[in-house]
Amino acid sequence: MSKILDEIKNPILEELNSFEGKLKESMKSNVVLLDTIMNYIVQRKGKQIRPMFVFLTAKLCGTINEATFDAASLVELLHTATLVHDDVVDESYQRRGFLSINAVWKNKIAVLVGDYLLSKGLLLSVNNGHFGMLQIISNSVKDMSEGELLQIEKARRLDIKEEIYYDIIRKKTASLISSACGCGAASTSKDDAIIAKAKLLGEKIGMAFQIKDDLFDYGDAEIGKPRGIDIKERKMTLPLIYTLNNCETSVKKKIINIVKNENEDKDKVREVIAYVKQYGGLEYTTTKMNEYKDEAIAILDTFEQNDAARALRKLIDYTISRDV
Repeated sequence: MSKILDEIKNPILEELNSFEGKLKESMKSNVVLLDTIMNYIVQRKGKQIRPMFVFLTAKLCGTINEATFDAASLVELLHTATLVHDDVVDESYQRRGFLSINAVWKNKIAVLVGDYLLSKGLLLSVNNGHFGMLQIISNSVKDMSEGELLQIEKARRLDIKEEIYYDIIRKKTASLISSACGCGAASTSKDDAIIAKAKLLGEKIGMAFQIKDDLFDYGDAEIGKPRGIDIKERKMTLPLIYTLNNCETSVKKKIINIVKNENEDKDKVREVIAYVKQYGGLEYTTTKMNEYKDEAIAILDTFEQNDAARALRKLIDYTISRDV
């Protein structure tokens, strides 16, 4: 997979290398504690998937410039802020195999760090006059908050329908990838129609990306080891929703009882995973994931086919073929 990512990064390799320093600069603080935490975050960065979306979409729509670097920093600052806050909310003490901010510095500091990162992103937009990008990213923050709260609300009653599931993941996950592509396009194009199309492209990719994540929870030889984390957290994802809508009433009652009352029992969780496989939940979910991928490719095909377009096509394929 790392070889594929290297191929995808190739048209924007120089920009990605420069971006690292610019991002670090945008996170700087005069408070020693904050600066220490910022360095900790930068050193543990992930695969740079979202900056890749920004730079590739920018190159798809025009010529990469300073505004593109600001767009990438803005998206990464927002994304990092949400991860820090998520770890506090989820009481998670690891992130990408390392201790999370709340694990090392406790919850109060982690919440303030998340607020700091968000404010740095907003100031970056205002100070450089990127008001279009600010609107795109602010909508994303709103959507992500609404999506998370909607999921919590539905998890309490386990009454989620397929349409609501799509609404949740569109807001929670797809909105950020949509804003990455939208901000990338806005940095190199003033055409509102182009920017809107780039945002829609990102949304379709984000939907496929999150559905792939939901498949990981059930796993098989193709996808990975069954984990059952979503079941333990009472998250109603598409494989489970489909199964509940297509199994006998007796099985449905059994599954709901396990998810509600026995979700800490590993054997019971494995039983739910077995039902999902038995009733075709994985096949149906895979089909839906591929539909979103195909919609993304169809939108991408309406852009000029340059090296950025070819790399984006590979990145779309990567989002649904990755094994982590």
